[in-house]
Amino acid sequence: MTQAESSATPTAHAERYSPGEIEKKWQQRWRDEGLYEVDLRDSSRPKYYFLTMYPYPSGDLHIGHWYAEAPADAAARYKRMRGYNVLFPMGYDAFGLPAENAAVKAARAGDKSVHPARLTYQRIARMTEQFEQMGAMFDWSKQIVTCDPEYYKWNQWFFIKMLEKGLAYRKESFVNWDPVDQTVLANEQVIDGRGDRSGALIERRLMPQWHYRITDYAEELLDFSGLDWPERVVTMQTNWIGRSEGAEVVFRSEAGDEIPVFTTRPDTLWGATFMVLAPEHPLVAKLTSPDRRAAVEAYVERAGHKSDLDRMADTKEKSGEFIGAYAVNPVNGARIPIWTADYVLMGYGTGAIMAVPYGDQRDFEFARAFGLEIVPVVRPEGTEGELHAADLEAAWSGPGTMINSGPLNGLEHNGAKGRESPAIAAATEYLASHGLGRAQTTYRLRDWLISRQRYWGTPIPVIYCDGCGMLPERLENLPVLLPEDVAFMPTGESPLKTHAEFLATTCPNCGGPARRETDTMDTFQDSSWYWFRYLSPHDAERPFDPALASKWTPVDTYTGGIEHAILHLLYSRFFTKVLRDLGLTTADEPFRRLRNQGMILGSDNEKMSKSRGNVVNPDDLVAQYGADTVRAYLMFLGPWDQGAPWSYSGIDGQFRFLGRVWNLVVGEAQVEGPGGVTETDVRRAVHHAIKEVTEDFEAFRFNTAIAELMTLQGALQRARVAGLGGSAEWRAGVETLLVLLAPIAPHITEELWRRLGHAESVHLQPWPNHDPAALVADTVTLAVQVNGKLRGRVDVAADADAATVLAAVKAEPNVARHLEGMTVVREVVVPGRLVNLVVKG
Repeated sequence: MTQAESSATPTAHAERYSPGEIEKKWQQRWRDEGLYEVDLRDSSRPKYYFLTMYPYPSGDLHIGHWYAEAPADAAARYKRMRGYNVLFPMGYDAFGLPAENAAVKAARAGDKSVHPARLTYQRIARMTEQFEQMGAMFDWSKQIVTCDPEYYKWNQWFFIKMLEKGLAYRKESFVNWDPVDQTVLANEQVIDGRGDRSGALIERRLMPQWHYRITDYAEELLDFSGLDWPERVVTMQTNWIGRSEGAEVVFRSEAGDEIPVFTTRPDTLWGATFMVLAPEHPLVAKLTSPDRRAAVEAYVERAGHKSDLDRMADTKEKSGEFIGAYAVNPVNGARIPIWTADYVLMGYGTGAIMAVPYGDQRDFEFARAFGLEIVPVVRPEGTEGELHAADLEAAWSGPGTMINSGPLNGLEHNGAKGRESPAIAAATEYLASHGLGRAQTTYRLRDWLISRQRYWGTPIPVIYCDGCGMLPERLENLPVLLPEDVAFMPTGESPLKTHAEFLATTCPNCGGPARRETDTMDTFQDSSWYWFRYLSPHDAERPFDPALASKWTPVDTYTGGIEHAILHLLYSRFFTKVLRDLGLTTADEPFRRLRNQGMILGSDNEKMSKSRGNVVNPDDLVAQYGADTVRAYLMFLGPWDQGAPWSYSGIDGQFRFLGRVWNLVVGEAQVEGPGGVTETDVRRAVHHAIKEVTEDFEAFRFNTAIAELMTLQGALQRARVAGLGGSAEWRAGVETLLVLLAPIAPHITEELWRRLGHAESVHLQPWPNHDPAALVADTVTLAVQVNGKLRGRVDVAADADAATVLAAVKAEPNVARHLEGMTVVREVVVPGRLVNLVVKG
């Protein structure tokens, strides 16, 4: 008997499964042996870059972190066992408002010892311990922390390169200002007119801000060819970019002011019965009549407390004010009133619209609310007689024939967009030929505003000199360091503005006194290129090694929450294309394949929160069940991309399952004798599991993979009870079970693998391939019908010929009874499925 066979022999006093001791032991061993460190220059195996979204160091890993990271870790481990050189790194998205707000809160309470930097690094240390407790195979030698100067130096380097290329610029913009957090908020951070963190009523302010020209890449960002991304994410980005084909038309006020508008339906111009200006539009103040000024100014003030998202909501009640001025419709000379309303945005199009209430639902609702004229301009297909605006219940944007539209009357609008509609094509040509407008393509996407008036972020490397103007810092002077001794209590200006030593500097051009830019960068800049930095995290001369970037990027698989579909994922695509155009990478896209996990809910089927009392603490779970059980249960909950509610009975079930796996190797055998299980049955079960689990891992179906492994464990247990526990086929089956389970439960499988006598880690074993021949059953069960009615079932050899099958069928007692006194006139044999006997008496 070999050592391995001896180790597999059950002991008289079975050792119980104690995950706590086992898991700590193997975590230390793996760390000491550098088991998960990756040689990026190794070309002996194909590379596979598997990346999961790095977390913000909030203090502790919560169950949501586990749900995101543990299944991703299992998928990365699977790829490694499939023969790939897998890079699976981890770092921290370490800049941001929460750490700064925590320091501000402590300072207000009298504790000035709390500093964003110290707090952040303390949290990173804590979360790293918890990641190791998870048993994840992260290569910590490649860790990045975005608040480290060696990282954010390259944020500044990229900024300067983009400034040189004209992709970074400064201009005054209307922004969402949070008066409590004292900083600019993105539209997505404003909920019902209030800051998502502070709850304060936001204000609209015109401030000088730094931007990136992401709109220069709008058309390219609409191309998702070659990407394996969820359709939902592609749709969200496509809608966010918002490409529109149409025409720009110039209206004029009665005072002669030009008011350009963009429309996707120039064919409906003859139905424009009023104009609407965004509250921020400069012509609002200029054109408002004295008798309307008080009402208009009050309305503009109220609109200033709403975010763009709130203003665009279809469900909100329409509001607006007539400014007391009129414009002239350029195609028919009609005198139409000018209104201001918050559903028109200054940052989209021209900040002015021609309102066609017959063809646009928002304009229709506005016209109904304020008694404005509605002129039908398209006769819907199948209608006859005169159309009356009073009879309309909603706007009509569908196909039909143009009416009340001058030279377009009788033309067809077929419902298509752009010039594919005959009426739109004719209208565009009419405008161009008469000098009234031109064809144009616009985008909903706005340039990326990166300025933040807070401390804990990357300093923008710009210097202002009274003589030389605005200049970038010299590259050799980077990084522009973030000072630590800063008073970061919110004042409405960047805390850096009060730091005299930071503010005062020397002009890189003339050498005279100058001052630094005091805004910091949006932290989305940090996450827009971080996967490149993992390739050379400590390179002091370059942001990353271009040779390694050429080899390892794009990332092969990227996982994370769908809440990042718009900002992070869109900015990452933009940044990759910019780096390509700067000659730093050959990649066009950051992530070849994207997979999103769902949300894990409380046991009450609600989002977890302390106020609901349904929060699950992963540290407590690990202490009670072990990390392997927590990992396995999170993957068993249901489809990973859908999420599921937490269940304590479910995690108990996974603990019992791992206990049964444990007992296969170290438990006490209770042989009951032959039970109809053969070695062929064992081999078939093993190879069926290999096939199914492999397919499940490829498709991220972790729950069904575990279900298949539970089935295999049950088959092996039944074979053991039947006396096959000492056979080579059974032992091979147990080893295969451990290999297949290793990505999901890395600690217990490592322990049991070594107890089977293996010197090399289970995590270095190759993934098994299934043998199709082993899946072929020796026997098949056939349904037997007599005159189409089921009368019995018979088991026959899988390779039995028709004569043998028919003999077995006719010998089946119930079938034989239905054949008594009958004549068989036809015999139908469907191999592997059924036999139908057609009889008559």
